[in-house]
Amino acid sequence: MTLALDPTAQDLLFREAHTAHTFTDEPVSEEQMRAVYDLIKLAPTAFNQSPLRITLLRSRAARERLLPLMSQGNRDKTGSAPLTALLSADVDFHEKLPKLLPALPGLKDGMYAEESVRERSGSFNATLQAGYFLLGVRAAGLAAGPMSGFDAEGVNKEFFGDGRQKVLLVVNIGRPGPDAFRPRNPRLDYAEAVTVL
Repeated sequence: MTLALDPTAQDLLFREAHTAHTFTDEPVSEEQMRAVYDLIKLAPTAFNQSPLRITLLRSRAARERLLPLMSQGNRDKTGSAPLTALLSADVDFHEKLPKLLPALPGLKDGMYAEESVRERSGSFNATLQAGYFLLGVRAAGLAAGPMSGFDAEGVNKEFFGDGRQKVLLVVNIGRPGPDAFRPRNPRLDYAEAVTVL
């Protein structure tokens, strides 16, 4: 066997997983999301900075605040999904570094003292964590509908008014509904994407 992960798990996380466009009305529980977070918090980040912040929009009122900021093609599915997550990068992730990396106490005030450095590093590392988040949702047996079609500046202002978080991705979460999945588009072959030197 080439891969350590059994074929059923490979199918769940990769081969059979698709971006969902419709969802049932079955709720996504707090326990499910805690279980997802307990997996994805282990994603690798530079110096364990862990800059990803997840804002779960459960209430109708919170969803109504988001809908006008979504692109037209993403509004209906966001309005009908049982749960929507805003994945953002915390510009001030360095404040938690003494807890996350106690062996290197000077990191907080050293290389991450400059905000532009934190923004670049935080955005990159939170994006790594976002990929793990999608896999965590799949591991819970749920479908994810990640979207980049939204007004990022508007979302930041509406949900993170202090400017300390920067939205990266909006993800609808739930059980797939009727016609949830579109046919899978082709992917690049190994030889097209991989260079061996």
